[in-house]
Amino acid sequence: MLDQTPIAPVKTRRRLPNQRWQIYPQKIELAQNLVEATNLSPLVNQLLINRGIDTPLAAQAFLDPESVNLPSPLEEFPDLAVSLELLQDSVTRKEKIAICGDYDADGMTSTALLLRCLRWLGAEVDYAIPSRMHEGYGINKRIVEEFKSEGVGLVLTVDNGISAVEPIARARELGLRVIVTDHHDIPQNLPPANAILNPKLLPESSLYRGVAGVGVAYILAVSLAQQLGKTNSGIIKPLLELFTLGTIADLAPLTGVNRRWVKRGLQELPQSKLPGVQALIQMSGVQSRQGTERTLSGGFLRTSDRRNGELLTGNIFDNFSASPTHRVTASSNTVSASSAKSLKPEDIGFRLGPRINAIGRIGDPQIVIELLTTDDMGIALERAMRCEAINLHRQQMCEQIEQEAIALVETEYVASLQQNRVLVVVQPNWHHGVIGIVASRLVERYGVPVFIGTYEDDNHIRGSARGIPEFHVFAALEYCQDLLGKFGGHKAAGGFSLPAENLAALRSRLGKFANQCLELQHLKPLLKIDVQANLNQIDRQLYQQLHALEPCGIDNPDPVFWTPNVQVIEQQIVGKGHLKLTVAQTIDDLQFQIKAIAWRWRDYFPLPKRVDIAYKLRENNFNGNTTIELELLGVRLPERSQLFFASAPTPIKTSFEHNQRQYTCGIYQNGSLPELRIKNPEGKVLAVLQGHHIGLLGTHRENAQEIDVTQPQYDSIIQAALEALGRLAEKLRD
Repeated sequence: MLDQTPIAPVKTRRRLPNQRWQIYPQKIELAQNLVEATNLSPLVNQLLINRGIDTPLAAQAFLDPESVNLPSPLEEFPDLAVSLELLQDSVTRKEKIAICGDYDADGMTSTALLLRCLRWLGAEVDYAIPSRMHEGYGINKRIVEEFKSEGVGLVLTVDNGISAVEPIARARELGLRVIVTDHHDIPQNLPPANAILNPKLLPESSLYRGVAGVGVAYILAVSLAQQLGKTNSGIIKPLLELFTLGTIADLAPLTGVNRRWVKRGLQELPQSKLPGVQALIQMSGVQSRQGTERTLSGGFLRTSDRRNGELLTGNIFDNFSASPTHRVTASSNTVSASSAKSLKPEDIGFRLGPRINAIGRIGDPQIVIELLTTDDMGIALERAMRCEAINLHRQQMCEQIEQEAIALVETEYVASLQQNRVLVVVQPNWHHGVIGIVASRLVERYGVPVFIGTYEDDNHIRGSARGIPEFHVFAALEYCQDLLGKFGGHKAAGGFSLPAENLAALRSRLGKFANQCLELQHLKPLLKIDVQANLNQIDRQLYQQLHALEPCGIDNPDPVFWTPNVQVIEQQIVGKGHLKLTVAQTIDDLQFQIKAIAWRWRDYFPLPKRVDIAYKLRENNFNGNTTIELELLGVRLPERSQLFFASAPTPIKTSFEHNQRQYTCGIYQNGSLPELRIKNPEGKVLAVLQGHHIGLLGTHRENAQEIDVTQPQYDSIIQAALEALGRLAEKLRD
């Protein structure tokens, strides 16, 4: 028998986060050039540039997505017209329709969305979701045959079906008509469905390309409502809200139509008429925020009219009627809130979404379907309370499994991580529904790909995998396919099963694969950082300007700033292992302080007194007071050059020899930052501000070219200059 004794958590050694920082190149001139077009600060324009938005036209489309001419879905999805004909025929003839969904947030919101729409339109409709623990993902023959026995004539798959060749072939044999709506990758052989709606079949340039399963369901439902002349009946708002919930919870990219529709949906959710959404918001404690829509005179960013969610004629996805909002301008440096209230993607991603996802992981998906389809507030509150209890249980399970996994890694595997370059962690009695979450946390902690599993019985293991940017999870599983049972996934994540006797061989094979594609420098979690900011720049106006980038999420991440060489004034552990601190930066003899929080950083307490910090901005509402704080994502010890910049007097000048050539160098004050300047015998000057990786090279600042000073030819001369200045500073102190 397997050893059933749980591994006790162990105390791990104190350390700083094991990270590698990737800081975007700073395009100072380009950011300044965009100011006139966007009326946003150069700091925020740099964020746009980092997201590939570097022209006035691209800025207009991004900042005001409603301004983009959206093609009709009927022009984009080849099988949409056929799907609408099939559905309209079934609705008209009162033929029974059945939906086969999935047990994750995308699948459950998709199922609820189509149930609401079809019932509203008068259809006879029911649904089924396969058992996560006993059947696994997707439509299967049992469900198909059950549908047939219940008199179903038309089957709709949502968030699954694109790979279900055999079950759908069986459905066609039984005389069922099938519409597949899915968003997963396209296999070599498509199922023999009557119609297939999948954005992966569209060109990569399509604005619809990134929709999740719930996005395909939304397109189908709204198109059907228009075809039946029911778009002015109050049905569209609820569908938009469910689309927004599912899209964010499924981590779909917030680009293209997702950005446009999620932006609308986040405004509608606080005023939702859906009892289930109201109950979820109430149970989770989410508070809607005052909107910060604004018009920027002289630029493209303007107040997007608050949409009431009802569709008009023409392209139904492109024309919304408008209700007025308060328009204000920022040209006078005033940015004020509109009367509209809104949620943020993080409210769904960290509050509402987990309560839905927890059900699919360890509960019965029927709870969520009933929550999102009921019109009875009493039922909604009861189902929301069950979601709350199950999510709490899920959190406790994750915490326990994570601690046990860390203990196992620290005891048996951490010493060989650099050699193996992958973690394979397997234990009995772990719940399969949550080990994927734990895998992600282990990736964050150790910076290597993680394959985590649990025993289904003495002879079989079932697991989940999570990767890092340089490691392809699905390719790794294919490399080991002769050792596995079922497996699937994509670049970043996957699932697998295997005979227990193959575990040692799998660990060895994965290590071999990892050593082929990973170098030692890859074995640290990657932290992508947008731009450097000083603490005196962190204020409400900057925070409000950042709203222009919202909604933020996948492919449009929250802005990440960094500040070098801050002083840690105070720090303490609060709550469940969170680190609360105050940091300070001295600029022009003035000290600027700001509070910060670092979630789950107990193991890094206490931090050194001087660190570089990477962070997001967050709003803290407490006792009626609202302040802007930092949410720490990373810290590192300051580079030697940063410590020198901070301690050296300015101005300070000297000369030095490098590669048999004479140079002069000095540190001067440029605004609020020290600047290193190095001059060669020909009079050309290299200038770089403290903490910046982009410098200027030329004879005059006006026509100097921007260069990356981390390149070896520049870095070596900078280090030589700093050493010469360091020797001079020592003499001056003596």
